[in-house]
Amino acid sequence: MVKARIWTLAKQPVGIPRKEDFSCIEKEVSECKNGDVIVEAEYLSVDPYMCFMAKKVPFGTPMIGTQVSRVIESKNPDLPVGSYVVAQAGWCTHARLPAKSFQIDNWFKRSEILIPLEPLPRSLGLGVIGMPGNTAYFGLLEVCKPKAGETVLVNAAAGAVGSTVVQIAKLKGCKVIAFAGSDEKVAWLKELGADHAYNYKTTSVTDCLSEAAPEKINCYFDNVGGKFTADVLPHMADYGRVAVCGSISNYTNDDHSDPYCDPVVKAKKLHIEGLNVNRWSDWTQGLEQMKEWVLEGKVKYRETVYEGFEKMPEAFIGLFSGDNIGKAVVKA
Repeated sequence: MVKARIWTLAKQPVGIPRKEDFSCIEKEVSECKNGDVIVEAEYLSVDPYMCFMAKKVPFGTPMIGTQVSRVIESKNPDLPVGSYVVAQAGWCTHARLPAKSFQIDNWFKRSEILIPLEPLPRSLGLGVIGMPGNTAYFGLLEVCKPKAGETVLVNAAAGAVGSTVVQIAKLKGCKVIAFAGSDEKVAWLKELGADHAYNYKTTSVTDCLSEAAPEKINCYFDNVGGKFTADVLPHMADYGRVAVCGSISNYTNDDHSDPYCDPVVKAKKLHIEGLNVNRWSDWTQGLEQMKEWVLEGKVKYRETVYEGFEKMPEAFIGLFSGDNIGKAVVKA
């Protein structure tokens, strides 16, 4: 029998997660039955959304999450040993995936065959050629619908999603304003082509936008929410489009205030739309486009890689103090 190491939720995080909120256990993986595969994790993802999704995870069960894993035992002719998958297996080193797990409509529960990525690293299946890349691709192009010459604003812009949004917006001929949380991240955003990049910790969002966008903002890709968004809305153009991707400023506190209730939304006739990865049926088409752009050098990426499965809590907690540039992954 295969034994798995598993990070489980020991208690519900209060505020920023702490290592003691998680517990690592060992457990035998159940027998591989007809149609099933057993996989071994190669790279595991940590993402901000896991913080609020953790509220739905029963204590003592695996923390939710995605991994790129290798099939090590198979009773599924479509997935021979040596195949690679993007598995919704949680924070574990090994798992059994039943055949039906590849047929679920819900992305947060569905495992998928990893598209061929050679000569690129397989870890990109968790990043720019995975859920974060497709979130940027579909969220910007189908929700914000930017036009050449328009102004696009992105916050948390040095993360996996934000950095991709910056580059796609530039590919579409837009002026891009980007905010991140360190001078190192700001420098990288300028390398990616951002026309204006600011450290929100050392500047005033209002002052920066008055300087950088006197013509106002047409498209706002929001990963942060909270006060940041409240400061942005007065700088939106009439009929501006907003893609609400995340609200990381509120994931670790009890502030449930909604900046989108501000009267400015009505006054400026803004179109505001939330993103959900389950929305897009042409998922693979998005992955193939992102792969093409990466191979052509049109989209660049960075990864913050933590070595060792034991680093899962550290990598996750680091998201909320801005430790990562680009996608944070753990190499098992």
